[in-house]
Amino acid sequence: MLYALMCKDKPGALDTRMAARPDHVEFLKDLDAKGVLKMAGPLLGDDEKPIGSLVIIAAGSKAEAAAIAAKDPYAVAGLFDSVEIRAFNWVFKNPEA
Repeated sequence: MLYALMCKDKPGALDTRMAARPDHVEFLKDLDAKGVLKMAGPLLGDDEKPIGSLVIIAAGSKAEAAAIAAKDPYAVAGLFDSVEIRAFNWVFKNPEA
């Protein structure tokens, strides 16, 4: 099952995001190497600066997706104000379909 991790940054946390970014990128590369990561990228505000993250992963359950999300260096650094996890059905432009 695919899960969408919709993560909203705390207000004024751009410095936290940038400091944790190298570890976050390595974390995503590791998920990709394991076949877990399907896509990821920052959510942007009206000023086109990052205000959150959207990460699509494969996991066996919502609980497993939550455990993966909790290990993200952004989460560990306290960047996120909220994290919403939803089952996701990738229908269009899915390279695996």
